[in-house]
Amino acid sequence: MFTLVNRKSGFARGALCLALLLMASVAPAHEHSRCAVDDRDREVCLHNAAQRIATLSPGATELTYAAGAGTQVVAVVSYSDYPAEAKQVASVGSHTRIDLEKLVGLAPDLVIGWVTGNPAEQLETLEALGMPVFYIEPRDVEGVASAIERLARLAGTETAGQAVADNFRNTMSALEERYRDRESIPTFYQVWDEPLMSVNDQHLIGQVVEICGGENVFGEQARLVPRIDDEAVLAANPEAIFAGGMGEENRHWLTHWEQYPNLTAVAEDNLFFVPPSLIQRPTPRLMEGTQLLCEKLDIARQKRERS
Repeated sequence: MFTLVNRKSGFARGALCLALLLMASVAPAHEHSRCAVDDRDREVCLHNAAQRIATLSPGATELTYAAGAGTQVVAVVSYSDYPAEAKQVASVGSHTRIDLEKLVGLAPDLVIGWVTGNPAEQLETLEALGMPVFYIEPRDVEGVASAIERLARLAGTETAGQAVADNFRNTMSALEERYRDRESIPTFYQVWDEPLMSVNDQHLIGQVVEICGGENVFGEQARLVPRIDDEAVLAANPEAIFAGGMGEENRHWLTHWEQYPNLTAVAEDNLFFVPPSLIQRPTPRLMEGTQLLCEKLDIARQKRERS
């Protein structure tokens, strides 16, 4: 923090003034009317509803808009592309490299951080300046709904946020009731290509596979996002492979597997694309991504019945 401040004297003065203002607005919990516990199990309290919110991941941006606080967002990071209005908000770099000077200049009164995605030292710098940082990282369906409710609490948009959270819970529950007990399909979800990575059953995507009646072939791996190789996939021999690629229309990750004609997923033509933003971001659009994944697994079941 001090190195950055010493190099940027203007930033230092601005940061100091902002810190003094923020310190005046942040006090012990008992003096506040708006408190919420973040995903680092810390209670964050504000005197008043946040009016200038910075969201430091695309998922945080979506969740804040879902909570009804979109008009209060003043800073986002790259790839914050949903909803469309978010594209018009000032960007303060990427989630892995935040432009602190620009962010401080926008004077947010609440920063939404990503527990494992943002640089810890940069968020610590913001906290040292007196900015309230609320960390989020939903790990399950309830975590997504809860994040919306907690963000709405801090933003003063409880009614709108509660409606979205309730709809998300109800929709995901209905999908689970409809699909979970259907004939199991051994499934590989590819979350990255170099290095090749999947998810275990504790990951939100792994839970989606389970909701849809799939059997995650790497579900028992110890790591949340295990690194694997082609040989591991061939040994697991999934009946369905899902991948999203690095963009909404980038399907090349799936074509890689076509070189293995004896792989069941290839032989049965069960190589399925799901837009990554619908399933790899822990947001309400997970409802749409889950529906798509469930429908694809039903296609695999129908092929099994015909063979």
